[in-house]
Amino acid sequence: MPRFFVSAEALAGDTVELRGEDCRHIGLSLRMAVGDPVTLSDGRGQECLCRLTEISPARVVCRVEERRPGAGEMPVSLRLYPGLAKGEKMEWIVQKAVELGADAVLPFESSRSVVRLHADRAEKQTARLARIAAEAAGQCGRARLPGGFPPLSFTAALADATAHGARILFCYEGEKNTTLRAAMEEARADGVGTIALFTGSEGGFSPEEAEEACRAGAKPVTFGARILRCETAPLFALSCAAFVFEM
Repeated sequence: MPRFFVSAEALAGDTVELRGEDCRHIGLSLRMAVGDPVTLSDGRGQECLCRLTEISPARVVCRVEERRPGAGEMPVSLRLYPGLAKGEKMEWIVQKAVELGADAVLPFESSRSVVRLHADRAEKQTARLARIAAEAAGQCGRARLPGGFPPLSFTAALADATAHGARILFCYEGEKNTTLRAAMEEARADGVGTIALFTGSEGGFSPEEAEEACRAGAKPVTFGARILRCETAPLFALSCAAFVFEM
């Protein structure tokens, strides 16, 4: 069933009015008709099952038939901090991370990042990643609209994870003992509500960054025998989380 995100205020009444790009998408791309069902979500975990009552290029009206908590969310909040990657790789990471259940995706610049932060392009890049995240959330049945996307420094990323009370798992090729699975299972047993996953850029992490992460309370973890690409590591980590917490 098609899904769209609207404000919580818009979902307060018995009918919801959509305007702008969503109208064109419903009428022209999806070719939906009056009477068709649609799901509207407030992006915070609640959703409404609705029925289309009016369709035009400028205005679509939906009648709310049922309200319920979204069923497409993980039982634990996952905050992903991937090393900043080149254009299409970063977009791929955001899209797939949202599909795999991440609540926030916050890229960071590390000492070995190939890509560097540029203030004049950050706003445009952030807006594009937010659009990609919203499309992915709608496609895969999420009821939460993931946040994040503005690039951070490594230190700021650690501070952000700490501020959210997260159990920080630092995915580091220099770690040889504690596996990601073991750390995830420990977090589940401890009843941890938020997990922060740090994965490296194309150049990985420096020993100094590993030390800084440990000082911030992070737990270094290993993926095992293989070293993964920067666009593969975040998806592997999120998939492991789904296995431990959902399967």
